[in-house]
Amino acid sequence: MVPILQSAKEFLVKPTTMTTIQAFIEQFLLAVDFQDAPEITPETILVELPEWDSLAALGVIVMFDIEYGKTIIGDDLKQCATILDLFKLLEK
Repeated sequence: MVPILQSAKEFLVKPTTMTTIQAFIEQFLLAVDFQDAPEITPETILVELPEWDSLAALGVIVMFDIEYGKTIIGDDLKQCATILDLFKLLEK
């Protein structure tokens, strides 16, 4: 018998592998919608990105909600210096 899922959040897998962070980076690139996408690594510093502004931050907040079912706010983003810091928000 196949178990019935109670919510869409049951589909989410806790991020723990490098492959998963690569998928997170791909989603980040889509959410920010860079004109010329820079090379992004887990160590990329957010404020050094050419288009990191309030609109980009809003895109990331929406990404967390839609793609990961996780609610974050601007204060959460202010505490993140790198892509890896953003990724770690998924674990909280």
